[in-house]
Amino acid sequence: PLLDRVLVQRLEPPTKSIGGVLLPETSQSKLNEGVVIAVGPGRRDKDGALLPMGVKRDDKVLLPQYGGNEVSINDEDFVLFRDEDILGVLADK
Repeated sequence: PLLDRVLVQRLEPPTKSIGGVLLPETSQSKLNEGVVIAVGPGRRDKDGALLPMGVKRDDKVLLPQYGGNEVSINDEDFVLFRDEDILGVLADK
């Protein structure tokens, strides 16, 4: 990605409940979580200094419900966000 763009692959919603019951597609909603696939170098401020990115490759991130540009590469679906649009980085337990 160029500048402060981040390529994210959304996580798929679970198809089974914790108890093992299969969930119908109508009850599955789009998750607001994803994994960072690629990160641009960052954007520059008015003085030309490179501003660091807030995320890095393989980070699990919290995404806004709407926004981003959907991209399909080699039959895989991704979403392209600006670094400032990503809501947070999720930490593993």
